[in-house]
Amino acid sequence: RRAHVPLEHADHVGIGPQKAHQHLIYDQPALGARNMAVDEAILQAVSAGDALPTLRLYAWDPFCLSLGYAQAEADLDAARLATYGWHTVRRPTGGRAILHGDELTYSVTVPVDHSLADGDILASYRAISIGLLDALKMLGAQPQSELHPESQQVVKGPVCFEVPSHYEITSGARKLIGSAQVRRSKGILQHGSLPLYGDVTRICEVLHFDTEAQRATARNRVRERAITLEGAAGRRIEWEEAAAAVAAAFAQRFSLNWQESGLSASEEARAAQLEAEQYGSP
Repeated sequence: RRAHVPLEHADHVGIGPQKAHQHLIYDQPALGARNMAVDEAILQAVSAGDALPTLRLYAWDPFCLSLGYAQAEADLDAARLATYGWHTVRRPTGGRAILHGDELTYSVTVPVDHSLADGDILASYRAISIGLLDALKMLGAQPQSELHPESQQVVKGPVCFEVPSHYEITSGARKLIGSAQVRRSKGILQHGSLPLYGDVTRICEVLHFDTEAQRATARNRVRERAITLEGAAGRRIEWEEAAAAVAAAFAQRFSLNWQESGLSASEEARAAQLEAEQYGSP
């Protein structure tokens, strides 16, 4: 499914040998447990100084519902999830549930002394959001990222895309990218979901609601408050085009020189261990 994605815009973004190398990974679609294990393995390697700051672009197969680090498992309807043949995983980051399917997922992993980690969580959210905004503009969307008043945080349901958080990306006041961040002593990981197309309300099919009326209400809320890239840009955009835009935008905005490859042997071994012992464990 995944073709190699060259940095076709490299000549236009000023990438040159004088700039510090950063690691770029175009990854294959994978199980949810594998995806979270890889992000965690990269975070550990970057934090230890054993890996370059890394931008990883990836997808999920099959669809997977991810729960935030502290989200109640009771939000999930396991029986309905099994009926659809979808998986579930708990993220190392916080926030609420996201259904990963027809999307581009990004993860940015940097040491704490990197410019993208400067300041507090809000400051780094804002810095990373600027790169994402550039990418979305390349793709023809008209996104926004701003401080959202606390009065907007009135919905306390289980769905991430119901309400935008500070400096998350919206289009027409509807959430377009949902992101979350975790900070360790020597590194930070921020990853996020960009729905490319499809029905943004599908997540409501696999969450727990006491009544079908509540499920229908949740569907309507998500439909009103979330949007896909296709809806924002007015055309269908495939994973490869979206991934190339994110890589090019980050290279241009942050003066990065990409070193493209897969995981190192040690990252691969650690990811396999984390998948077996942690993220793949009930």
